[in-house]
Amino acid sequence: MEELVNKIKAEFEAFATDANLQVEKANKAAGTRARKSSLDLEKLLKEFRKVSVEASKK
Repeated sequence: MEELVNKIKAEFEAFATDANLQVEKANKAAGTRARKSSLDLEKLLKEFRKVSVEASKK
């Protein structure tokens, strides 16, 4: 679970960096990367929820 949390942190940092570049400098490529990161974050967060629920049942 710790590894999953670290992946989520890293993906969120990448998202935040790219989203800021899009907002501040109108960088279109950064916007594309931010959207991709948001989809990856969604998958990771769903996996975290699944693992967390299983761990709480033990």
